[in-house]
Amino acid sequence: MTRDQIGKAIIDIIQDILPDEDFSALKPEVKLRDQIGLDSMDFLDIVMELRKRYGVEVPEGDYPKLATLNSCVEYLEPKLAGK
Repeated sequence: MTRDQIGKAIIDIIQDILPDEDFSALKPEVKLRDQIGLDSMDFLDIVMELRKRYGVEVPEGDYPKLATLNSCVEYLEPKLAGK
C-alpha cells in the first residue's frame, strides 16, 4: 500500500466508527483526539479494525505512535508493505 492508500484506509476506518464526524478539515499533523470526537474506546475500535482488515497487530506500547494521521501512516507503512 502507498502512503496515500494507508491514509485513506485509516480515515475509512475512523469514518466507520464515527459516521457523524466531519473529516473535511482533518489536519494530518494534529492529534486525532484533538480534532474529532475520538475517545479511548473508539481508538481501541480503530486498532481492532486494523487487525481485522489488514492483519496488523498494534501492541499497547505503540498506541502513542497512532496519535496523528501522519504518525499512523508512518507507523503502518512498513507493516502494510506489499499489501
